[in-house]
Amino acid sequence: MKIIIVSGVFTMINQRNTVQKQIILDALQKKKTHPTIEEVYAEVHKMHPSISKTTVYRNLRQLAGKGLVRQVSLPDGLERYDGQVMRHYHFTCNRCGAILDLELDYLAEMNDRVQRLYGIQVDGHDVIFSGVCRQCK
Repeated sequence: MKIIIVSGVFTMINQRNTVQKQIILDALQKKKTHPTIEEVYAEVHKMHPSISKTTVYRNLRQLAGKGLVRQVSLPDGLERYDGQVMRHYHFTCNRCGAILDLELDYLAEMNDRVQRLYGIQVDGHDVIFSGVCRQCK
């Protein structure tokens, strides 16, 4: 492990990670909007114009593959990313498109129930609630 400073934040990273990965991870963790790859790129590009779109795409997918960020599949079909990796649920507003993290306990017993009922191995589940947010209500 080594410590680097990105945007004034001390972060410990694995030697195998690149500075670009850390910049992308930091940008995503600051966002609470579950941005698309394009939105992450736009944010990173503001502060680090030398980082290419391809680099952001590749590194975001690698970070998701390693479990350092979560890819969120929503009905809009766009790949969205979440810097909060602990299992949690989401809400999407049908009017404005906002995506919110819900602070609900993750119901691991749902995994067990589905396994028992269907005889399959369940590694996890994602639930997305939809409706109208407070601002649109």
